[in-house]
Amino acid sequence: MGTPISALPSPDLSSSDRSSPSAITASPRPTRRRIYPWLVFALTFGLLISDYMSRQVLSAVFPFLKAEWSLADSELASLTSIVALMVGLLTLPLSLIADRWGRVRSLVVMAVLWSIATLLCAIATNYEQMLGARFLVGVGEAAYGSVGIALVLSVFAPRVHATLSGAFMAGGSFGSVLGVALGGVIAVHLGWRWSFAAMAVFGLLLVALFRLVVTEHKVAQHCVDDIGPSGEVAGDAAPAARRAPVSSLFTNPAVLCAYAGGGLQMFTAAVLLSWTPSFFNRFYGLTPDKAGLAAAGIVLLIGSGMVVCGFITDRVGRTDIRRKWLSAIAFCVISLVCLAVGFGLSAGTLQVALICLGGFFAAGSSGPTAAMVANLTHSSVRASAMGTLTVANNLLGLALGPFIVGILADRLGLREALQLSPLVYVGAIVALAVGYRLHARGVQKLATLATRPVGGAR
Repeated sequence: MGTPISALPSPDLSSSDRSSPSAITASPRPTRRRIYPWLVFALTFGLLISDYMSRQVLSAVFPFLKAEWSLADSELASLTSIVALMVGLLTLPLSLIADRWGRVRSLVVMAVLWSIATLLCAIATNYEQMLGARFLVGVGEAAYGSVGIALVLSVFAPRVHATLSGAFMAGGSFGSVLGVALGGVIAVHLGWRWSFAAMAVFGLLLVALFRLVVTEHKVAQHCVDDIGPSGEVAGDAAPAARRAPVSSLFTNPAVLCAYAGGGLQMFTAAVLLSWTPSFFNRFYGLTPDKAGLAAAGIVLLIGSGMVVCGFITDRVGRTDIRRKWLSAIAFCVISLVCLAVGFGLSAGTLQVALICLGGFFAAGSSGPTAAMVANLTHSSVRASAMGTLTVANNLLGLALGPFIVGILADRLGLREALQLSPLVYVGAIVALAVGYRLHARGVQKLATLATRPVGGAR
């Protein structure tokens, strides 16, 4: 008979096993794995808030700049759109660099740059200097959203990607709320220059904390996305030979539809982020600080809607992932109807109620489209995929929306321009519907890419 189990010698940790990291950390590791990803999310999310505080504080000081420098609406719009334009142009190349150089290091450099550029906005003395400073803000912020969300998704399971994507991207709205609300209050009491200075200081303090806590090594240890059949971890920890080709970001038709739908659905949301302070100032007679607070409420609804819509999408798509496309379409339809009707009404409670409801769903498709991009692209180029989505969001939405509305406002009036802006949702709905039809083919294409032998994806 064999030796009884109770008679077997117990492991001797004084031997070579004692030096094994897995032997020492086996007990506390599950706790650390649960806590650290949320710590990464919190700090990355905090920096995203700083990103948008620095970007959107400009909207709160529009009335001051217009009066002090005698600027037209189109010039004010250019100060907003130059940031989104640089984000659109630089996101993809910087995301590709971050995938190879290191996502954490890249995020730190970006945050330092946009914070310093925001300080330069505080000391600008004319339109040209402000435009140059805003250009640098755009360079610094260019790839933060794509690299940041790729970093977050790499330490969480795919089943919660839509919720996390919606919540993370909602950080832009929450940051906009703080930037517009605090910027307006500071500008009224201390002057508009202090509005920019406060945002810059907050960003520099937060990036210092991020640098102390989040490292490339710790992120690699907690990377959990795309576990292969043999248990190896793909993504940040994947060897270079297993990287998918960059061309795979553009050869999957379903992913292209997600890019287009995601970008177009951001058009009207970007308009609301930039122009609601001026809308309340001009049509409701609110002072700049009160208009900023009123607009902050709309922006807060946009951010809350992104979180709630992402959560709904994950629940709807739990048994059939294609339903995430349908939820994105539904959010676009609701916002289109509410905002088009709302801005067509005269000032009053009903108008504000419809604008609030439309604002809640205005960017609700952000989480679903980001989840589709993540689910239909290889993890080794995940930041680059999110970078491509960010390019679409900025070129089709964040840059184009405020600028076009500014031009239309000079010719038709602000309220009429705002009433026309939701019509862009029609294009988003068409793109998302086509993506729904092509989803199965996109999954097959990704599966073919994932099963290629090492080195075969060149």
